[in-house]
Amino acid sequence: MKKDIETEEDVKLLIDTFYDNVNQDSLLAPIFNDFAKVNWEQHLPIMYKFWSSLLFGSMAYKGQPFSKHMRLPIEQVHFLRWTSIFTATVDKLFAGTKAEEAKQKATSIAQVFQMKMGLLSIIGQQ
Repeated sequence: MKKDIETEEDVKLLIDTFYDNVNQDSLLAPIFNDFAKVNWEQHLPIMYKFWSSLLFGSMAYKGQPFSKHMRLPIEQVHFLRWTSIFTATVDKLFAGTKAEEAKQKATSIAQVFQMKMGLLSIIGQQ
């Protein structure tokens, strides 16, 4: 039986597994590695803090994630894949209230980013 997301180590396991999956995905890996040239040693600890803040209210994350994503060449299909991989990763590793909350928050983040990026492209065309 799977346990819920309860500790910082659980968040680390989730994020490490998720990004391992992203890095093996033919659609998302090129965005992260070729276009954005993510430095994983720097990025992963930031993601641990981000998700810890979201799930546990730790307030460890200080930043504005949207601005870093504005320039990426991503579309709805990328958001759908990102959300699908995140949800599948949570489901594989965890079950419980926090696990459901993590999936819900990931979906909300993807929707907000997509909406903001869509609005920005519409404004830019006027």
